[in-house]
Amino acid sequence: MLLDKLINYLKLDKQEFLFQFNSHPNYPSALAFSDTLNFMGVRNDAYELDKEYWDELPEEFIAIVDNSFSLVKKSGTQYSIYSDKTKTLNKEELHNKSTDFVLLFEKDKVESKTITNYKSLIYAVFAVIVLYTLLNHAWYEAIFNILSLAGVYISLEIFNQKFGNTSTVIGSICGDTAGKQAINSCNKIITQDKTSILGLKFSDFSLIYFIGITVLGLFLPATSFVIKGFIFASIIAIGYSLYIQGFAEKTFCRVCLLIISVLVAQLLIGVFFFENIYFDIKTALLSIILWIAAFSSVLYLNNTLQEKESLQKSNAKNLRFKRNYELFKRNLLEKDQVEFADTETFFVGNKEARLHISIISNPYCGFCKDGHKIVETLLEKYPHDISAQMRFNYSDNGNDKFTNLISDFMHVYKNKSQKDFLHLVENWFETRDEEKIRKIAGTSSNNEDLNPLITMATANREANLNFTPIILINGRQFPDMYDREDIYYFIDELIEDDEI
Repeated sequence: MLLDKLINYLKLDKQEFLFQFNSHPNYPSALAFSDTLNFMGVRNDAYELDKEYWDELPEEFIAIVDNSFSLVKKSGTQYSIYSDKTKTLNKEELHNKSTDFVLLFEKDKVESKTITNYKSLIYAVFAVIVLYTLLNHAWYEAIFNILSLAGVYISLEIFNQKFGNTSTVIGSICGDTAGKQAINSCNKIITQDKTSILGLKFSDFSLIYFIGITVLGLFLPATSFVIKGFIFASIIAIGYSLYIQGFAEKTFCRVCLLIISVLVAQLLIGVFFFENIYFDIKTALLSIILWIAAFSSVLYLNNTLQEKESLQKSNAKNLRFKRNYELFKRNLLEKDQVEFADTETFFVGNKEARLHISIISNPYCGFCKDGHKIVETLLEKYPHDISAQMRFNYSDNGNDKFTNLISDFMHVYKNKSQKDFLHLVENWFETRDEEKIRKIAGTSSNNEDLNPLITMATANREANLNFTPIILINGRQFPDMYDREDIYYFIDELIEDDEI
């Protein structure tokens, strides 16, 4: 299922989205799609709504158009559809091609999970090469090197697309809005390439070739003899590619033709402008080392990414089983339910909520930071559906720092808002600075009654809740076989589950 345009429009991490979607126990259902959006920070509600009421929908919503989850955006009397590609439909066409399923969403402000974009570094390298070649080479040599960079860039986009990364460049070249035929032609040639040498496809050798030619081009005219040899050899690759497209697959790939155009242009420049400098054995040996290095690098990267992709697919299948709600629920209900007498101290959230979370922690426990972050995130995302209690394991054992800190917590909890209290706890786990916490709390002495905290800690110990952090859901301990972060996958069903 292709969702490129929808994922890009919502500014989601494609690999993360597809991994979470594929690993959902109900994949590829609407429930799996909705849950994945929730997990990625796009709050949503799904409905079965007759088309006669669609005029009342907001300007943006998600529907199933042509059997694919698509973002629908109103624009006057027309509708822009974002899924695997972008298209425009009128009202009648939209209704005819859609089911009654609609999903209304609201995108939260979440931190991007995407790792720093490597392309910025590549662009910087390209800029340096272009600047260097313009300052130090003849005009035809500069054009040759710029064409080499174009070949590297296009080949790299094809290489990335092989591992599930969306390429707007390839999409635009292949005619993203020109109909399915052009797109399918590119996919058929690129993704179904039957060439395999040590696991490398024909398109991978294009990347190796252009990397080598780019480096050699920096040393023109000294390397012109070697370069001419390689560009004459590229005639074989051009002929092979045209044969595959024209006779074997009987369809032409626009991006492939663009690469062929680059090769032909470089061939013409080499034939008409490069001087016939004598053969240099040192240059030839260095060129061989360069090609081996380029080949080895691309091979290593290709094998590493293939292994990673294989592990992700395997892990996704395993997670479908682990994230099955009924299995999680059974493990949760196997735990004995703990009932605490004190339900007021450090209690936050909606007191009428059916789902209550208790976190047993210690302010000086390094691992408790992540546990509190989970609870705070859930309270922020589900303010009306969840309540929580911070149950610190405190004892009056003469530790003045601990007593001062807990007293500051109690002062803010009693005299300020829940939001201020949660912010104070979060600030503590981020800074571990007692003086800063006291300054934020605005206290100068420890005159708070801490007996409720001592009683709370005693109740924790009596329930054998000594290790921290521990999360309880309606009095039942979060199952040990799950990571605490897994609660995000089950929270919607927990809220709706009457038995829980």
